[in-house]
Amino acid sequence: MDGTKRSNIKPGMRVAIVLKKDQRSGKLTEGIVKDVLTNSAKHTHGIKVRLMSGEIGRVKEVLEG
Repeated sequence: MDGTKRSNIKPGMRVAIVLKKDQRSGKLTEGIVKDVLTNSAKHTHGIKVRLMSGEIGRVKEVLEG
């Protein structure tokens, strides 16, 4: 599923995000969404979320609902 649409992302979903420090390498971090931080309906680089672990990054893939 597409990580650039806010409507696709809800707390409790498993996602793969790219952290700020990993943007150059493109390394993905998996986790469960705690909070959706982006207010707009769409974002070209991915919706920004906070994971249960406290890590913040942009969603590249929605793994499961």
